[in-house]
Amino acid sequence: MQHNSDRILTTHAGSLPRPKSLIAMHTAKYAGQPVADAELVQAVEAASRDIIAKQVEAGLDIINNGELGRESFFTYVQHRMTGFGSSGSRPIMADLTRYPGSLERRRQAMSTDERVDLLKAPKAIGPVSYVNAAPIEQECHQLQQLLAQTTGNFSQAFVSAPSPGIIAAAMQNDYYDNLEQYINAVAEGLRTEYAAIAAAGFILQIDAPDLALERHTMFQDKPLSEFLAFVRLVVAAINKSLAGISRERVRLHVCWGNYEGPHDCDVPLADIWPDVSQINAGAIMLSMANPRHAHEYRLFEDPAFLGDRLLIPGVIDTTTNYVEHPEVVADRLERVAKAVGDPRRIIAGTDCGFETAAGSKMVIEEVVWAKLRSLAEGAAIASKRLLGY
Repeated sequence: MQHNSDRILTTHAGSLPRPKSLIAMHTAKYAGQPVADAELVQAVEAASRDIIAKQVEAGLDIINNGELGRESFFTYVQHRMTGFGSSGSRPIMADLTRYPGSLERRRQAMSTDERVDLLKAPKAIGPVSYVNAAPIEQECHQLQQLLAQTTGNFSQAFVSAPSPGIIAAAMQNDYYDNLEQYINAVAEGLRTEYAAIAAAGFILQIDAPDLALERHTMFQDKPLSEFLAFVRLVVAAINKSLAGISRERVRLHVCWGNYEGPHDCDVPLADIWPDVSQINAGAIMLSMANPRHAHEYRLFEDPAFLGDRLLIPGVIDTTTNYVEHPEVVADRLERVAKAVGDPRRIIAGTDCGFETAAGSKMVIEEVVWAKLRSLAEGAAIASKRLLGY
């Protein structure tokens, strides 16, 4: 993980807008319709080349392939692991059912046919195991080649992979005797993916919205203690999967759900941090731009809270079409830097991805790039104020 030296670096949380033609292919494949593999590979390569260039043009330092080759940030594992099939029915988030108008608004926004519906993800219907490492190795190789052809400046690249907890929570269990068995089986499979990403020389980003989101989803009607027990199971499973990978090569992304909604059922960061902080990651990315969690930077005023990690605060909201002013971005970074005590230990990021599932996006494409340019401009302003550069 690159530490800042003379300025605050910039990154994002992973998923970026897919071209309409690629969305159509992903949604068709997700629905079980025939899609020519060669055509999909070609489309992904062309779109990834373009998305890399756009990130560099926007001024981002730590970039990726936009997750364009995946149908979503976690259901893609059904093409790399055995045991998944049929279709599940995921619980609606508690805050949306609490405000029926919000639920209806979400349904209207997500009414397009060309969309991967994560509420109806495949289920575990047999033994889950990772039997084909070729796709992740090919994905990493393709990214290496595209980065080598890229003109312009960037510092590092990352590749994301889901936590075993989000898979076990959102891809329902119809096979294992209990949740712990399921989580551990998925984690054992993901070990292959984590290792391949690290071996390719990329930063491994583990996407773990489950460590916060599931409090008001899977565990919405259960005591906090049951949810925290789930978090501890996932943390232990992730650490086991990370064995042999340097924590300096790992960053963890935790969020409360990338959707526009009240979010007043979100679990506070302070409640989950004692367990989440046990994950062997050198940096943690948190949602801190949205109105529900913007205040939680104050927790980092205690030096023991962050420890020796880097913090990647979200300073761009990924659920609204407002383009944050660069001065707003700078202000947010300055507040976080003051709390942490060292601006060199923060990297400017986004709250979440911009298209976590193909066709499911709340921010229009042109605005995404305006937001990311503002991120870079705001980080430059904060760097000058905090570091003198």
